[in-house]
Amino acid sequence: MKIVVGLGNPGSRYEMTRHNIGWLVLDAVAERLRGEFLPGKGDYYESEVSWRGRKTLLVKPTTFMNLSGNATRQVLRHRGESAEELLVVLDEIQFPLGRLKLTGSGSDGGHNGLASVIEVLGSDRFARLRCGVGGDFGPGGMVEYVLAEFSAEEAENLREVIEEGRDAILLWIAEGTSRSMNRVNARKKQDS
Repeated sequence: MKIVVGLGNPGSRYEMTRHNIGWLVLDAVAERLRGEFLPGKGDYYESEVSWRGRKTLLVKPTTFMNLSGNATRQVLRHRGESAEELLVVLDEIQFPLGRLKLTGSGSDGGHNGLASVIEVLGSDRFARLRCGVGGDFGPGGMVEYVLAEFSAEEAENLREVIEEGRDAILLWIAEGTSRSMNRVNARKKQDS
């Protein structure tokens, strides 16, 4: 079974924030595949779906961003899967809104949620889809920026951005990391 973990924070306060792009993209995947998120056997919501004959579990941790690794480990243990079947979806402030990058391993890049997953799993050998949310903030303003809602201008393009992230996940489910990386990473998104 493939497992896709969208990083984000629970609660209506964070629902439409930049930090929650992982959850927003997973919601779009669930909607496309007619999945429904229900409480899982740990600190997460889950939706079991299928795409191109491949069973997939969509997961939204409820541990808050900085403890995302705890929920990720819970779901992998409960489902008896390894990190090799895992895709983590997260926000990326180094990329403009809408730019996507799919990789098969690597560092946390300064992202606390991804750092938690790497630390708790004891490995960075899992796929991750970084979804650009822009980085228009000054010194010391990163936390406020990622926990803020998208601007009105960004919101105009948000649906398209979410759909591109959804399509990248569907491609990963169907074809795996190495076969889908070039196609996902070749997509160009102009700055809005």
